[in-house]
Amino acid sequence: MGKSVAHGLVDVVLEGGPAYVPRELRVEHAAALDGKIKVPYGAGYEHFVRVADAAPGEWVFRWSMRTRIAE
Repeated sequence: MGKSVAHGLVDVVLEGGPAYVPRELRVEHAAALDGKIKVPYGAGYEHFVRVADAAPGEWVFRWSMRTRIAE
């Protein structure tokens, strides 16, 4: 975890959130420079924020909210 990948992306782990969010979305490559990640799912977005007490070099994000896509 925390390993850099191509184009400034890092491996991140996403924790918490609704049970319907598939497990394969829980680990991904993301540009997490601002400490937030927005994952599109269904008709909305799942929002995650970086965990402050994660070990150095770890990119762990916890679910914070869901927003809907405006139609």
